[in-house]
Amino acid sequence: MRSHSFLVWSGVIVLLVLLLRGQATAASGPFVVKDIEVEGLQRVEAGTVFNYLPVQVGQTFDPRRSPEVIRALFKTGFFSDVQLRRRGDVLIVVVKERPAISEIKFDGNEDIKGEDLEKALKGVGIAKGRVFNRSVLERLKNELRQQYFARGKYNVRIDVKVNELPRNRVGIDIKIAEGGVAKIKQINIVGNHEYDDDKLEDDFESGVPAWYNFWTSSDKYSKQKLAGDLERLRTFYLDRGYLKFNIDSTQVSITPDRKDIYVTINIKEGEKYRVKEVKLAGTFVVPKSKLDKLIAIKPGDRFSRKKVVKTTDDLSRRLSDDGYAFAKINPIPEVDPKTKEVSLTFFIDPGQRVYVRRINISGNTKTRNEVFRRELRQMEGGWYSLNAIELSRRRLQRLSFVESVDIKTVPVPGEEDIVDLDLKVTERQSGSFTIGAGFSQAQGVLLSLGLSQENFMGTGNRVSIRIDNSSVNRIYSFSYLNPFYTIDGVSRGFGASYTETDAQQADISRYTADQGRVNMTYGIPLTEDDRVQGTAELSHIKINTSSLSPTQIRDFIDDNGDKYLDFHLLGSFSHDTRNRSVFPDRGNSQVLSLEITVPGSDLQYYKTQYRYTQYIPVFHWLTGKVRTDLAYGDGYGDTTELAFYERYFTGGIRSVRGYKTNSLGPRDSNGDPFGGRLRTVGSAELIFPAPFFEQAKNIRFSVFADVGNVFNGLSDFKASDLRASAGIATTWISPLGALTFSLARALNDKDGDDLESFQFNIGTVF
Repeated sequence: MRSHSFLVWSGVIVLLVLLLRGQATAASGPFVVKDIEVEGLQRVEAGTVFNYLPVQVGQTFDPRRSPEVIRALFKTGFFSDVQLRRRGDVLIVVVKERPAISEIKFDGNEDIKGEDLEKALKGVGIAKGRVFNRSVLERLKNELRQQYFARGKYNVRIDVKVNELPRNRVGIDIKIAEGGVAKIKQINIVGNHEYDDDKLEDDFESGVPAWYNFWTSSDKYSKQKLAGDLERLRTFYLDRGYLKFNIDSTQVSITPDRKDIYVTINIKEGEKYRVKEVKLAGTFVVPKSKLDKLIAIKPGDRFSRKKVVKTTDDLSRRLSDDGYAFAKINPIPEVDPKTKEVSLTFFIDPGQRVYVRRINISGNTKTRNEVFRRELRQMEGGWYSLNAIELSRRRLQRLSFVESVDIKTVPVPGEEDIVDLDLKVTERQSGSFTIGAGFSQAQGVLLSLGLSQENFMGTGNRVSIRIDNSSVNRIYSFSYLNPFYTIDGVSRGFGASYTETDAQQADISRYTADQGRVNMTYGIPLTEDDRVQGTAELSHIKINTSSLSPTQIRDFIDDNGDKYLDFHLLGSFSHDTRNRSVFPDRGNSQVLSLEITVPGSDLQYYKTQYRYTQYIPVFHWLTGKVRTDLAYGDGYGDTTELAFYERYFTGGIRSVRGYKTNSLGPRDSNGDPFGGRLRTVGSAELIFPAPFFEQAKNIRFSVFADVGNVFNGLSDFKASDLRASAGIATTWISPLGALTFSLARALNDKDGDDLESFQFNIGTVF
C-alpha cells in the first residue's frame, strides 16, 4: 500500500515538474508570436538558431508544437539542452551550447604525420573549432584505427583523454602506441590453372620476399597495396585473352597475436577469347583511313585489354590534335561465348572542336613571361592540341632554370568550346657559383672560381664569367648566348678568353702555354629536337718548354714552332629528346661535332666527336642511363699530327671514375700522361632518388659501371687495354651549383695506373 502511494506521489511530482518547466507556454493556449529571443548563446550566431527554428515572428504558436521545435534545434548538434518559455507574446528559446574543440594533440605517432591524422578526423566531422559531442569519441578511435590498419599496423592502441577548458571548450589528447606492422606469411591464389602462383605474383607489390632480399618491405601488409595487386592480377589475365576473368573473393586473415597475415585470392580464369572483328563507328572528323592506322588490336589476336586501352588513348590523342579535346572513345565488345570470340567496335563521339582562349602563366618570380611563351607550341586563339601542349611542357622543362611545369585545362564558364590553360612553373636556381676542386700531396687544395647565370636578368640569356687562379690554370673568360636571337629560335653567342696553363700541375706533360681566344656562334633549329650550330674562332697560343719537357713536345715545336695563330671552324649537329635538361628520366641526347683549322692557319688539324646519352625509365623511381663518348683527331696538310695540347685525356669523375683525372692512356718520355688521338668511353648507370628523401627533386644517387681509355691512334686500339670501374655516385643541385661525388673501385687496373677511389666536383655543367 505504501509502495502504491509512493508511485502515485512520484508521478504527481514528475508531472508538476514538467508543467512548471513548460508553464510559460503550456499554461496558456496558442498565441501570435510578436518577437523571438534566444538566451544562452556563446559562439553560435542567433541567425543560425533562427534558420533552424520552425517558428517565425507573426505566426501563431501552439504550445503543443514545443517538442517539434526542441527536436529541430537538437538536430543541429550545437546544443546539449533546449527549453521554450513565454513572456507575453514573446517566445524565449533558452539553449545550452555543447563545448567546442579547441585543440587536438597527438602523441606517439611516427608512421603517420599529425596533419594527416587531422585530415582523416576532419573527414568524419572531428576538427578544431567543431562542436564536441562525447558520442564522437568512438568514431574518432575507429577512424584512427582504420588509418593504421590500412598500413598493416593491427596492434595499434589508441587512448583518448578529453580535458575541459575555460569558455566552454575542450582539448582532446590522443596517445597512440603504433605497434609493429603485420607481415604477410603467405599469399595463396585459388582457381588458377593456366599460370602458377609464382608467375601471377611476379608483379605484386605484396608478398613473401626471398630470404636474401632483406631490404624489401613487400611483406608489410597494406590494404592499398593489396588492392593494387588485385588490379594487376586482373590486368594480367585480361591482357592474355581471359575476357571473363573474375576475382570471386579475397580473404585476409590475421593470427591471434596480430603479427602474421595470410591472404587468399579466389579467382575464376574463364576461357581465352580471340578477336573476330574490329571496326570504327560514330562521327569521323578525322579521315577514317588515318584512324584505322591507330588500331593496335587486330582480328585474329587474342583479346587484350592493354591493346584496347592503347587504341582508345591513341584515337583520343589523334582527335585532340585537331582540337577535339573532349572526344569520347567508347569500345563496345560483342561477345560470342560459343565460339569464344569477341567483336570490337570503337564508337567515336568527337564532341565540339575546342579552342584555347588564354594561356595564363604563374610561378615565375624571376623570369619574364615572354621567355616561357616563346617555347610554347600551343597558341592562344588556336584549337586545342594535346600534342602541342605536351611538346610545350617538354620544351619548358628542358630549360635549365625550370624545375617543373604543370599545365591544367580550365573550362570557360558558359562556353562549351573554349578553354583556358593555366601554366604554373617552378623555377630552379639559375645561377651557379662554380668551384673546381682537387687535392694532391704535391699541390694541396686547388680551387677555381666562376659565376654563371643561365637566366640573366630573367631574359633566358646565358652569361658566364670565370676567373681561375689555380696552380694549373689562370683563366679570364667571358661568354654570352642569346638562345632566341631571332623569333624563330636562331641563337647567337660570343666569347673571349685568356688562359695561362701549367700542364705539369695537372699531372700531365710538362709545358706551359699562354692562349687567347675570341669566337662567334650561331645555332639554327631544324626540328623541335634537332639543331645545327656553327662557330668561328680565332686563337693565338704560345708554348713554353723547359729542360724537363718531354721529347714528344720538343720534337713537335722543332717541326712547327712555338707560336700558333689559328682560325677554327666548328660545326655540330644535336638531337635532343630528353624530357628535361637537369635530371632527365627519359629520352636521349646525341651530339656529332667537327672542328677544323682552316688552311692558312699555322697548324692544320681536325677533331671529331660523337656523344650519346640515353635515359630509360625502368620504374617510376628508377632510371637507366647509357652514355658513350667517342672522339678522334689528327693533323693534315703540313701538320703531321694532332697538336699535343689538343689531345684527348680520360680518367676522373667525368669519364672513367676510380682512376685519377687525365691519367689514362699513353705516357710521354717522362712517364707523365700525354693523351691520345682516339678516346672511347662508355658508362651504364641506374639512377634512383636519395634514400629517405624520395620527394627531393634536387638530389639523386646512382650505381654505375664505367669503361674507357685513350689511344695514340686507331691502329693502337685494343679492347684489352680498356679500363673499367664500378661504384656509387650522387649529384646535388645546391645553391652553389651542381655538386657531384663518386666512390669507385677500379676493376682491371694495371701496373702504373693512378687510382683515386673518392672523387668530387663542384660546379659540374649538365
